[in-house]
Amino acid sequence: MNTEKLLTLLFSLLATVASVLGCGVMPQGQARTSNFIVRGFRLPTAMVFTTSASAPVQLPGGIAATSDAAKSFVSRLVMQTIVDVLEQQGRSAGLPDAIISGILSQLMFQISYDPLECKTVTIYPKADKKYPGVDMNLQPHCIVIGNTVTSVCTSTEQGDDKCELGKSDKIELVAAKHMSITGSLTTTNIIMANWSNTMWQGVVNRAIRTLAMGPFASHFASAFATVS
Repeated sequence: MNTEKLLTLLFSLLATVASVLGCGVMPQGQARTSNFIVRGFRLPTAMVFTTSASAPVQLPGGIAATSDAAKSFVSRLVMQTIVDVLEQQGRSAGLPDAIISGILSQLMFQISYDPLECKTVTIYPKADKKYPGVDMNLQPHCIVIGNTVTSVCTSTEQGDDKCELGKSDKIELVAAKHMSITGSLTTTNIIMANWSNTMWQGVVNRAIRTLAMGPFASHFASAFATVS
């Protein structure tokens, strides 16, 4: 039996238990936590931040103004996607919305992400327009293609082309610490607390597939998750 069919079966069991035990809360102080890490995604500009006055003009609505704002965006994106997956699975198993809501209220999330700060940005394909207030000496300088941060430039040389793709040897990949999202799922639900890591792996895998079909499809198409 594959993981998704097992999830549907377990949600059906949740429906039975919920009808007898309400939402089946574990004894006081007891809970189950599963941890996960997401890698392999491409970095959308919405997941980075800048204090530059010019970058938001270059990337309207697509870059955070603070580190906390970028972290909050990632947390909301991941949490809501997992919740959506669990809601869909619950409805497929025939659970009423009230029961699903009760079960999800017993699930707590903690998402951690270290966003990249872009001091300045260069967008490809490049526009002829010059943006005022861009200090090319500020580092790191983010190279953006479309709405994806593909690399950073750490050159301290003078000149507008010092971070030009194909011309600078100071262009580097985005550091690994910005290319992973970690999280934990803690539940006090008496049934979900007994789910194995394999079951939670199925939930997170489905969440990744959902992200790969949404507004950030191109960024999460190759993403993968590991649950422990």
